[in-house]
Amino acid sequence: MLKLTRRILAIVFWLGITLLFLDFTGTVQPFLGWMAKMQFLPSVMAMNLITIAIVVIATLIMGRLYCSIVCPLGVMQDFFAWIGRWKVFRKNKKAKFANKYSYSEEKKWLRLTVLVLFIIMLLAGFNAGMVLLAPYSAYGRIVASLLQPIYIGINNLLAQWSEAHDNFLFYQVEPHENPTLLIIVAAVTAIVLFVLAFMHGRTYCNTICPVGTTLGYLAKFSWLKMQVQEDKCIKCGLCEKNCKAACIKVEKGQPVKFDYTRCVACGDCQAVCGKSALHLVPTKKRSKASSHADAASDLSRRSFLAVTGTAVAAATLKAQEKTTDGGLATIEDKVIPERKTPLTPPGSLSAANLQQHCTACQLCIANCPNGVLRPSTNMEHFLQPEMQYDKGYCRPECTRCADVCPAGAIRPISKEEKTAIQIGHAVWVKENCLPIADEQRCGSCARHCPAQAIQMVPIDTSIKQNPDDQQWYDGEGNKLDWRAVNDLLMIPVVNNEKCIGCGKCEYLCPARPFSAIYVEGHEKHREI
Repeated sequence: MLKLTRRILAIVFWLGITLLFLDFTGTVQPFLGWMAKMQFLPSVMAMNLITIAIVVIATLIMGRLYCSIVCPLGVMQDFFAWIGRWKVFRKNKKAKFANKYSYSEEKKWLRLTVLVLFIIMLLAGFNAGMVLLAPYSAYGRIVASLLQPIYIGINNLLAQWSEAHDNFLFYQVEPHENPTLLIIVAAVTAIVLFVLAFMHGRTYCNTICPVGTTLGYLAKFSWLKMQVQEDKCIKCGLCEKNCKAACIKVEKGQPVKFDYTRCVACGDCQAVCGKSALHLVPTKKRSKASSHADAASDLSRRSFLAVTGTAVAAATLKAQEKTTDGGLATIEDKVIPERKTPLTPPGSLSAANLQQHCTACQLCIANCPNGVLRPSTNMEHFLQPEMQYDKGYCRPECTRCADVCPAGAIRPISKEEKTAIQIGHAVWVKENCLPIADEQRCGSCARHCPAQAIQMVPIDTSIKQNPDDQQWYDGEGNKLDWRAVNDLLMIPVVNNEKCIGCGKCEYLCPARPFSAIYVEGHEKHREI
């Protein structure tokens, strides 16, 4: 019953989180967005105390349920391990699934080394290393960069078929442009996880994953643990051979030994026991023999508290770290603007705040309906979202990225609040502007600016507009008729106090290949 319940819940969570990354319509997030916010590391980064408390309490009651149910990377490893046990891939063809596992000693030095390095990288702001180890983020990158393009491709094929039959149930979607580096990182991660899980089960969870290590040592003190009823146990070893965590040791003449820091409470051992000798029971009911076996623990309570306390405290300090950023970036004219300060979404408060909290899970990028958010290849902001306006602009009415972010890197905002947040300012590049370069009338940037921050003025500075009657006059004070006004070559002037940095002017600027106007980011956002 434990195994069946765990599998059902795990499949529900895995499908729900996967749909959050695949869905491009925004219909899934209002119903399943809470699943992303249940992930442990993003919750710590966001100081989501409710989720942290739920995970910790659940672990103290039944062990690492989080790892076997809530974590999508853990569930994916279970699927890979299931493939590895399938009879097609095993030498023994008699059984449907092979009993392939055996007990292995805990690699304590490796687990603690990775955890300490993770904490150091978290505190030092070395995101390129930190995000590679975060389990939820690793899964997000795999789905967003490898599976979502396939999902969108199938949707587009269905859209073509629907249009051909006058059915508009599906519609064409522009795939996200994932950088090669992201695809390589995601593919290597998926291959490594597949090989490890295929051969040895949950090796990654129990030797590398910092979340697994933290919750594992917390699970040592769980109330309910899998126990062996020694008078029923015949030491057949089936539990050991079916334990994908390699945490059960069966020896003739010795009590069955469990390493509860690696046990993920999957229930597989209980399901295969033909003598019903395994039971999930409170710790206080353990037999004397079992207690003696567990006494050979690898870490004391004090060392556990020191390690896990340091991990949570480090993430908490990182989440609460104050910044002193401010000011504007140096402006450079580029074919594709290389912004000195990255443009970050409204709600992220600043580039520094995004860097401190973001785990680079790609959920906001996968859900951006305008194609604005892209993974950064800068090592300082490795794979974290940054904004580019070559494929679209940040629509003032869209708050999708703020709605889905589970780590607090992009804070929830309303549509009204978004229209008043300045994330950058537009910069006019004189030599690229059509009225200057080709003597053609344009005004596209001013016509489409949602903040009305751009005004068109004549190139001839002697021509002025009277603010009282809104009429134009030449240098001699003669009133110009509408024909003369329409023939004037006008250039844009940006009001930086009104510009919110949405990028619509940059996106719609007809100048090619060099845009005549682009948005430069602000280190710190402000309300206008």
